[in-house]
Amino acid sequence: MYAYWACVNYREAHNLFVSNGILFNNESERRGLEFVTRTISHGVAKIHLGMASKLHLGNLDAKRDWGYTPQYVDLMWRALQHKEPDDFVGATGESHSVREFVEEAFRVAGITDWEKYVVSEKKRCRPAEVYNLRGDASKAKRLRGWEAKTRFKELVKIMVEADIKLLESRGR
Repeated sequence: MYAYWACVNYREAHNLFVSNGILFNNESERRGLEFVTRTISHGVAKIHLGMASKLHLGNLDAKRDWGYTPQYVDLMWRALQHKEPDDFVGATGESHSVREFVEEAFRVAGITDWEKYVVSEKKRCRPAEVYNLRGDASKAKRLRGWEAKTRFKELVKIMVEADIKLLESRGR
């Protein structure tokens, strides 16, 4: 919030071209393994390849608005092309639970009985969880013609297939 308001302040007080991008969870196959989406895609790839037998997660019911990072970068570029500095939200407008991400990731890997591989552990839950995050990118669409095109299932597929390929290239 500090950075957001600092940008607004400098834009207004010093007449600088400063725009904010308020980007909801943007994911890709390059995301760090410490993030839940990549933990899932990488873990499912390992199970698919016989390199692991369990996937340890926290709260499966938390919901997020997950979009594809390259498209959010496009929004940032478009924001900088706008005639006046402004603030834009990058989001898909959909929220999906961690459970849905897990189910879809296992489906992509050809595994239907995902429950036997997933362990939900209280120690992996956030102490102050926000249960449902979903953004509204209508302003970005209206003013910059931007919208998230990669939908949830396609995003999960991109990530799982990339991790399978990555692990196979390393010789399992």
